[in-house]
Parts: sequence; C-alpha cells; structure tokens
Amino acid sequence: MKREITKLVADGLYTQALSLYSHYHARSFNPGKFTFPALLKACAKLNLPSHGQILHAHLLKTGFHAHIHTATALVDMYAKLHFLDNALKVFDGITEPNIAVFNVVISGFSLNGCYKEAFRVFGEIGVRKLRADSVSIASLLSVCRDVKEGCQVHCWGVKIGVEVDVYVGTSLVTMYSKCRELVFASKVFEQIGYKSLVCYNALVSGLVLNGVPLLVLDVFREIRRSVQVHGFLVKIGMNFDTMVGTALLDMYCKCRCLHAADDLFKELKGRRSLITWNSMIGGMMLNGETENAIELFMQIESEGLKPDSATWNSMISGFSQLGKEMEAFLLFKKMQSVNVAPTLKSITSLLSVCSSMLALRCGKEIHGHGIRLDISDDEFFATTLVDMYMKSGESSHAKRIFDKFELKPRDPAIWNAMISGHGRNGEHEDAFQIFGQMLEENVKPNSATFNCILSVCSHCGEVDKGREIFRLMDLVYGLKPTTENLSCMVDLLGRSGHLDEAWKLLQDIPEPSNSMFSSLLGASKYHLEPKLGKDMAERLLVSEPDNPTPYVILSNIYAGLGRWQDAKRVRQMIDRKKLKKLPAYSLIGLT
Repeated sequence: MKREITKLVADGLYTQALSLYSHYHARSFNPGKFTFPALLKACAKLNLPSHGQILHAHLLKTGFHAHIHTATALVDMYAKLHFLDNALKVFDGITEPNIAVFNVVISGFSLNGCYKEAFRVFGEIGVRKLRADSVSIASLLSVCRDVKEGCQVHCWGVKIGVEVDVYVGTSLVTMYSKCRELVFASKVFEQIGYKSLVCYNALVSGLVLNGVPLLVLDVFREIRRSVQVHGFLVKIGMNFDTMVGTALLDMYCKCRCLHAADDLFKELKGRRSLITWNSMIGGMMLNGETENAIELFMQIESEGLKPDSATWNSMISGFSQLGKEMEAFLLFKKMQSVNVAPTLKSITSLLSVCSSMLALRCGKEIHGHGIRLDISDDEFFATTLVDMYMKSGESSHAKRIFDKFELKPRDPAIWNAMISGHGRNGEHEDAFQIFGQMLEENVKPNSATFNCILSVCSHCGEVDKGREIFRLMDLVYGLKPTTENLSCMVDLLGRSGHLDEAWKLLQDIPEPSNSMFSSLLGASKYHLEPKLGKDMAERLLVSEPDNPTPYVILSNIYAGLGRWQDAKRVRQMIDRKKLKKLPAYSLIGLT
C-alpha cells in the first residue's frame, strides 16, 4: 500500500492517493508508518483540512503519531492549511524534535506571516543544541520585514556556511530586491556557484521591481551563455542527431514556422524516427494543414515505419479540433480495424466531437471504449463525458459519472461542466446546488465557473443572487471580472428589465463586444424600450453594416409599441440597403 500511495503522491495524483487509502481502510488493511506522510501532503495540496483531521485521528489510533517523520508531515500539513494552533500542539508534543520539524514550523510561520514567532522558533534551535541548515535560513529570509533583519539572517547563513547555497542565495536575492537593495542582491547573485533557473528568475524580478528593466537583457545574455540554445546549432552549422533535429522541428511547428519545419524534415531524411514523423504530422494538424498531414501519414510506411497510437491520436485530435467530425470518426474506425488501441487523448477528442454533433449513440460507444481501457476514473475523461451527456440532455448520466468520485476533483473544470449542463437543460436548482457544494468543499472557482453560474441566474431571472455571486468574484476569490463575466451580468440585468443598470455597466467596459450590444438589443425588444434599442442597433450596424438583424429587431420594437410608421421606415432601410435576413435552420441529433 505504501509504495502505491507514495508513487501517486509523487506523481501529483493526490485525489487518487486519498481514494486508494479510503479503499484500503474500508477493507481493514493496516497502513505502515511511512504511508501517512504522503497522505498528509496530499491533504495539504488539495486544501482538505477535514480529511487531514481524519488522518490525524487514524494516526492516534495506530500510534504512528509518535513517529518523527509522520509528526513532521502532520505539522507541515496543518501549517499549510493555516491551522497554526493545531500545528503547534503537534509540535509541542514531539519529545525530541529534529531540525526538519523546526524547519517546518519556521516555514509554517513564514507562510502565515507570523514573523515574530518564526524568529522565536529559530532561536530555540540553538537552545536544543541543533544546527540550523540552508532550509532554516531560507525560510526565515521570507519573513524579514526590512534590510536590517535580512542582514542579520544573512550573517547567520555566513556563520553556518550556507550563504552560497543556491536555495539560500536565491532567497537572499529575493529579500534584498524587495528591500530595494539591488547592489546587495547583485553581489549575492554573483557569489552563487551553480545558478538555477529559479535563481535567474529571482534576479530578473528584482531588476523589474526596482525599475531597471534594461539590465534584464544582460541577464538573458548570461542565461544564453549558460545553456545550450537550439538556434545556435543551426547558425553555426553543427551536425545534430535525430533527437535534437526532432526537437527543433517540433519548436518550428509550434512557432508556426512551417517552411523551416519542412526544410528541416527533408534535411533529416535517412535519420527520421517515428517520433520525427509524429512531430511533423502533429505540427501540420496544429496549423490546419490537414491535406499535408494526411499525405505524411500515408508516407510513413515508405521508410519502413508503422503509425503507432501517437500517430493516430495526432490525426484524430487534429481533425476533432478543426471541426472535421466525420473525418475524426472515420480515422477512429480505421485505427480500430488495424488493432491500434486508442488512448485517453483520442477518446476525449472524440467525445468533444460527439458533444458538438449531439451524437449521443456515438458518445455512448466512446464511453464504452473508455471503460474497457480503464480510464473512466480519469478526471479529464470524466469531465468530457459529463459535458457530452449534458449537451445531449442526459443529465442523469452526467450526474452518475460525477457522483462516482468519492473525493470530488479539485479542478473546477468538471464542476463547471455540471453547472453549465444543468443550466443548459433548465435544471436551475440543480446548478445552484452544485455551485454551493463546490464552495462547501473548498474547490476554488475560476472565471469560467462564474460564467456558468451567472448564465444560470440570467436564464432563471435570479437577479439578486446574480449580483451577490458577481460580488464574490473579487471580494472573496480575488478574480477580476473578464469580458465574458461582464457580458453575463449585462445579459442578466437586461433580461430581468434592469436596463439602466445594464447600460451603466456596459458603459464602464473599455471595449464592449458585439455580443453585449446584441444582448441589450434583445432585452430592449422584450421590454419594448425603443431608445436603448435604437442606440444598440446603431452600434451594431457600425461593425456589421451588412447584418440586417439589428434593423429587424428595431422594427419589431416599434411594431410592438404600435409605432407603425417607424417600423415601416426601418423596413424600408433594409430594402434600400438590399439586405437579406438569413433563414433559420434546425439541427437534429440521431440517438
């Protein structure tokens, strides 16, 4: 159990690690003392204090709380979750603390801005006859309030011989830069033997912070001297192997330099690996060159190579992203016929295609492939499934997938898919319930979350709730409203008849989009507000002079008010400009 959980945590799969532990615990498997530090780290990473406290209880029950490594991890978790009282209680209960646990406490106080306590604990290290190390000094440097305290800590670092350590050195550069002592920061930087990229970043940030951005160029020149740059290989004519050549080719494709990529691809003839071919095919798809990609795909076997799953996935994903749904499905069928197993990437790409085509039957088929590939617990796959089922009107299927996660994902994407899906299907109370659950479980919403929930408010007329949620963005979560968020608010206010408030909000937006003008024009039609409607129609006609829709809506507003002459005048304008209203169409999805 220990090895599995530790590996999951090391790979960043924190939710899966906690789920695996719950699975074992329910079956009365006894964990080892080295299992808990990894689990406690997962709780800290996922911001799950309740789960951390449950693990603490398990530790007390098993007696492993007395183990120094476990106790250190417990202190670290509570400190990172901002439960300082709990962290100190655990720390005080350790009979023989080592330097590692002292460092965790100092770091915890630093993280929580408790500078006095951090210095006090640092002072206890000597009392306990322990020796401070580079971690102790670096942690303490982050809470120094001025250059005097910083110099004192710097002296302690010199005394114990860690001042040129890259970790301490980087912290010193950051501290001196924040204290506006750029000369000291530069001197420390020069003394560091091995400079990591983080160290360079600290100096660059300090230069910008202190108003000398021109010196940043000198730093970049030093970085260039310190690391190998692929561009120099081409410039100096150095022969390079397949691996370096493929890396260069991939860079050119991602930078949209297809001519350079094609030239290099030809230059590599006779040395091209399957990875080289895959990079070129993926690059062509990335840049919309589907015909060239197909041609390359057909040529692979001419060099004695066979397309692997990565090759097929590049093609399928490329067609999916370019909106070529049928081509993507045909390739998927072809891939199955030659017994190449699909991967997570190709499966999720096809699910997105099913969503856009409203092809529920195909979506269910892809879902089945995912189950057979044992990827149904993958968060990305589950999110795409939820989105597909919601767009097909199958909310119950989406909910079953969401409810399968005992520990709900911390990524807001799947929550957003649930909220927007319920809203799209008219299940407004369910959407609000999911949003409330998301906040209760301390999953931090992003801008897309607020788009989804504000859209729900708009479509069910919850104006007050919408205003309250909109205020949460900045006040609680520190998110600056995006153009999309503001557009949702304009739509909400407009639909509910608060046209003056919507117009005022629109005027505060530096560059309002046409969709905002269209939203208010639609609201003006519904509430029969000719003055605002005329204003919105005129603004839309400036950017879309050949679009008859604003004229038609304005004419309908006048007709609704019985102003037949005005309605006739607008209709005559449409005829004079020889504009034609585009016919509507319907899309039927066969299941």
